[in-house]
Amino acid sequence: MVSKQYAEFPGRICILGFGSIGQGVLPLLLRHIGVSHENVTIVSADPYGADIALKYGVNFIKRKITRANYKEQMSRLIGKGDFLLNLSVDVSSIALIELCREVGALYLDTCIEPWIGGYDEPKLSMAERTNYALREKALKLQTGIPAPTAVVAHGANPGLVSHLLKEALLNLRTDLGMNGKKPTTKEEWAELAQKLGVKVVHIAERDNQRSYIPKQVGEFVNTWSIGGFYAEGNQPAELGWGSHEKYFPADGREHKNGRKSSIYLEQPGILTQVRSWTPLEGAYHGFIITHNESISIADYFTVKDGEGKVTYRPTVHYAYHPCDGAVLSLHEVAGKNGKIQAKHKLIVEEIMPGGVDELGVLLMGHGKGAYWYGSQLSIDQTRVLAPYNNATSLQVAASVLGAFVWAIENPEKGLVEADDIDHTRVLEIAKPYLGIITGEYSKWTPLEGRTPTDSPLFVEDIDESDPWQFKNFRVS
Repeated sequence: MVSKQYAEFPGRICILGFGSIGQGVLPLLLRHIGVSHENVTIVSADPYGADIALKYGVNFIKRKITRANYKEQMSRLIGKGDFLLNLSVDVSSIALIELCREVGALYLDTCIEPWIGGYDEPKLSMAERTNYALREKALKLQTGIPAPTAVVAHGANPGLVSHLLKEALLNLRTDLGMNGKKPTTKEEWAELAQKLGVKVVHIAERDNQRSYIPKQVGEFVNTWSIGGFYAEGNQPAELGWGSHEKYFPADGREHKNGRKSSIYLEQPGILTQVRSWTPLEGAYHGFIITHNESISIADYFTVKDGEGKVTYRPTVHYAYHPCDGAVLSLHEVAGKNGKIQAKHKLIVEEIMPGGVDELGVLLMGHGKGAYWYGSQLSIDQTRVLAPYNNATSLQVAASVLGAFVWAIENPEKGLVEADDIDHTRVLEIAKPYLGIITGEYSKWTPLEGRTPTDSPLFVEDIDESDPWQFKNFRVS
């Protein structure tokens, strides 16, 4: 077990929200950050996890934070030199960042969250309910002048996967026999991806953790936040749109304003699937659940000419196969026209031995075909490494820890995303909790078994000349 202390923190730490991720993060923070336990406060809308807070000797406040009370309530708990770790749902990240900037506190979250209703308010247009819109609003807080560091969207994904991608690009460059110094700027990283010929990046994840207790009818089962997963699954599917793409989706829509690095589809992520691949699972179907990294990575790795025209951008999106219990839960939700079940169950302690969450980045279209790089973390390893975690939550918690330390070490960087910060430092801190970190090449393409020479049972509209077109990945 790793026990190194990475940073001293004399201020107060407030953790807002204490679901599966909060409970998984707390032991790591107290293990690796030099902070007095009495300076740590948890604020949660329900009493879930209060016994864990008591065990660690930290303060626990049961209180629902709302648009009406957030300034009054949170101002009592954070001030100059303090740290707000936002792991809540239905509380605006932008409002909290502005408050932290006003009082001089550091900030970190795992996604850019709106106020309640921001995901499912019928009066909002589909474009307004996208993560693209949330990100554009957040990026307006970047001022270019020193301000308290606010790291947004830094969990496992979004977050950790941006750092895995940079490491994968360096590995790929070496394996292709290319030379060059390590990129240090956005422009240099984008030029490297272009030079390597990366056309598509999947955040390719297969979670095969299983509970001893089968999912019941009318129950939503998952290995991480049920509310968070349900909310993002009902947002429009989103993906960074690559410069190599020839076929715009019939249900695809472009954004009229902002950086325009991504598009959205006029259907929810829980009804949108793509073909993808991971080393342990092989080929699988995954959901295009909208995530900040699909947009931020595509934006970060964009190359433009002197006139501002995009000359290179990879297609980027999530390809998520959650645990089998969650897949059944989503199928049930879809059959009820999006209505969530009355019963919710996070599976942690009752997970059977042998389950693995395989989370990484799948880089495609380069000289070696496909390259997956990421974390293969088992529930068995997790139980040795950290309490109150399953493999899924520990991948998030490890990334949160890495970003937390980086923010302490870089306290005046203003608003930043994972793509903006030192990937080497974050991975150094997170890796001991990520199980097996591995890279594997594959000859797999989304056309496997589907071309006329394969004698498929059904004729499909595919492009054999370029397997890396989005239309080839999408499941009809």
